[in-house]
Amino acid sequence: MTEKSPALQIALAYHEAWAGKDLDRAMSYIAEDVVCDAPAGRIEGAEAYRAFMAPFVQMLHDATMIAAFGDEEIALVMYDTATVPVPSAPGAECVTVKDGKITYSRFLFDRAPFQAAQA
Repeated sequence: MTEKSPALQIALAYHEAWAGKDLDRAMSYIAEDVVCDAPAGRIEGAEAYRAFMAPFVQMLHDATMIAAFGDEEIALVMYDTATVPVPSAPGAECVTVKDGKITYSRFLFDRAPFQAAQA
């Protein structure tokens, strides 16, 4: 078995927490001064990040890991989610980890399934 890098360990623990709908535990991996670049724009600070994640976690049914890679400071996870409005919505996060916390996230997801569900 291959040992997971420090950043990958944090990224996977964070993913497991929000995928399990445990937002409190997920937020324990997020730095207070986190910066997230998402399709809707930049999110700064843990409070704003929690507000960004909460509605998604509430409508989440399941998340399936596709791939995960990482080194000492950067990890990338790609997954597919099943939510109330759509059965499949792929996403990916590339995170920077410092001192055991996610300090930066580049968050990408496919908006097309959500836009189709709204139409």
